[in-house]
Amino acid sequence: MPRRRVAQRRDVLPDPVYNNPLVTKFINGVMWGGKKSSAERIFYDALTQLGEKTNEEPLKVFKKAIENVRPTVEVKARLGKAQDTVNQTVIDVLRRVLPCED
Repeated sequence: MPRRRVAQRRDVLPDPVYNNPLVTKFINGVMWGGKKSSAERIFYDALTQLGEKTNEEPLKVFKKAIENVRPTVEVKARLGKAQDTVNQTVIDVLRRVLPCED
């Protein structure tokens, strides 16, 4: 816990091509060494190839893939027990954060 104040969560701005914050968050996860333009080029090229191969809208396919990757249940250790675990549903904020982390 911070001593002074809790840091505010900053909203992610939408990307310029698809106008979607999920795409921006994914590009930021792909980015390596601060090279955002390279990460954007890789991502947008991959989406165009995906659209050509599947003959569907690439953003819909991307959203469906992210939804399939998102966790629904997490396993936590029960306090006071040595070898016992409990399944808990993941809250919505963590469902958005977890698939885009390294």
